[in-house]
Amino acid sequence: MIRFLKALVLLPVAVVVVLLAVANREPVQLSFDPFTPDAPAFVTSLPLFAILFAAVMLGVVIGGVATWLTQGKHRRARRYYRREVQQLKTETDRMRSERPASTVPALSSTGSSY
Repeated sequence: MIRFLKALVLLPVAVVVVLLAVANREPVQLSFDPFTPDAPAFVTSLPLFAILFAAVMLGVVIGGVATWLTQGKHRRARRYYRREVQQLKTETDRMRSERPASTVPALSSTGSSY
């Protein structure tokens, strides 16, 4: 069912991407020199869809890195609590193994004493 839903979403997205690439395959000039528009220092000619795809990929990478950095405090807290739980489990097991068997309260087989 999940595979069907993925296909239902991804197929139209793939069609739109292919249509965008076909419709925008003419080369455009990409300049990284904003100060001299007449004779820029670095100019490259690329298809418009390549520039758009590169911009989207760059945005995804920057967004992923920003999200990863902001979630650092949650990962740190999770590691701390995981260590604390492990320490408490170890301590509980140690205390259970050290407890003498005679201190365990015995249950009456006849029921309650009322």
